[in-house]
Amino acid sequence: MELTGKTVIITGGSRGMGQRLALKVGGEGANVVVNYRRDAAAAEETVAQIEQAGGSALAVQADVSETDAVESLVSAAADRFGKIDVVVANAAASAFKPLSEIHAHHVGKTMGITVQGLLDLARASARHMPPGGRIVAVSGWDSFRVLPGHGLLGAAKAAMESMVRYFAVELGRQGITAVGICPGPIDTDSFRFYAGEAWEEYERQWLSQTPSGAYPEPEEVADVMAFLCSPRSAAINGQTIVVDGGLSVATMPIGFGQS
Repeated sequence: MELTGKTVIITGGSRGMGQRLALKVGGEGANVVVNYRRDAAAAEETVAQIEQAGGSALAVQADVSETDAVESLVSAAADRFGKIDVVVANAAASAFKPLSEIHAHHVGKTMGITVQGLLDLARASARHMPPGGRIVAVSGWDSFRVLPGHGLLGAAKAAMESMVRYFAVELGRQGITAVGICPGPIDTDSFRFYAGEAWEEYERQWLSQTPSGAYPEPEEVADVMAFLCSPRSAAINGQTIVVDGGLSVATMPIGFGQS
């Protein structure tokens, strides 16, 4: 397996898509560092599942909006496994409000996790990365599509995508590449929580406009994320890959105007 012996740090790795990725790369032989902010039980359960599958994992608490915490996270990973091959900036949090209701403390928290967190994670990890190292930024559909209440988080995710391009150039001479992944709507607990009672209507509209008639399942997105962590994807550099079943390229419902 191509990830055997590779050390992968995943921020926000104890739940959601971060946990799915942790279990997948752990199953492919990676040493997985599962970062969490509050839920130690979920992180330890993720570690246990990886180890039960024959992998190696470590849970590390760190608030990635704090530079010192990120430094400690990276040091713990390097001390345990000797090097770092891949870092996945997956953690995110925001206030889901219209921009007219956003204040400085909302901006500080969202940008601290998403933008400063990625910057600190890449800077600290690059010191421990051999040639072939990889930075993966998990963006989101709100970076280029308007979703109600996502104005601040969308701006932060768009900044991540810009940073991916700069990291690709600035770290290229060290043999380090950078890539982003931008999932579209996914049927996960967090997305259903965000949509609330409107979920079924959102789903109906999105599915009607998705060319294949089905947007990606969470495991399919995790497969793409794992591929972007693997050496097989090394030729992809400085790009953000959209994984939405083609929804973002469809401007009308499928069948519109067709006889």
